[in-house]
Amino acid sequence: MSPIEIIAVFTAILYLVLAVRQNILCWSAWIISSCLYFFIMFQANLYMESLLQIFYVVMGIYGWLQWKKGDSEKAFEVNTMSINDHIKIISIILFLSILFGSILGQFTDAVLPFWDSLTTWGAVLTTYLVAKKFLENWIYWFVIDFISVFLFISRDLYLTAGLFFVYLIIIFFGYRSWKSEMEAS
Repeated sequence: MSPIEIIAVFTAILYLVLAVRQNILCWSAWIISSCLYFFIMFQANLYMESLLQIFYVVMGIYGWLQWKKGDSEKAFEVNTMSINDHIKIISIILFLSILFGSILGQFTDAVLPFWDSLTTWGAVLTTYLVAKKFLENWIYWFVIDFISVFLFISRDLYLTAGLFFVYLIIIFFGYRSWKSEMEAS
């Protein structure tokens, strides 16, 4: 447990609390946390998770712009996905996880390459769902974060594993909050 990991965890929790409240400032906390986690994941030989942090910074900017655009034009409301959308998202996640897991397993010293790839590609697609305010993002995050708890424990990142356990609890409230807003619209 390093000071960098402590700050990364704090800003990650701040992101999620603000996201539950649909506060646009969540994206700035997300970007700070992602920058710090880039170094943490790289040092832990979780290369896909490390690359994911770069993507998170870009998506933090995209999410900020999406939510800001909604504020200026009209209310950017929570919406839902079709069954076909779910099939596409899950298929893409699994395909990319198998592909990148195989590549990492053959050409690097990556730890648990399939699981690293699964949580990474799941997070990539789910981040897009958050930026678009799809209600189901919370369900996807629950699965990803549940797997991540064990992945981080395997790398002795106990504080980060604890963070993801806390995420599992906050996700429940995020889902309820966004669903209530969607139903009220």
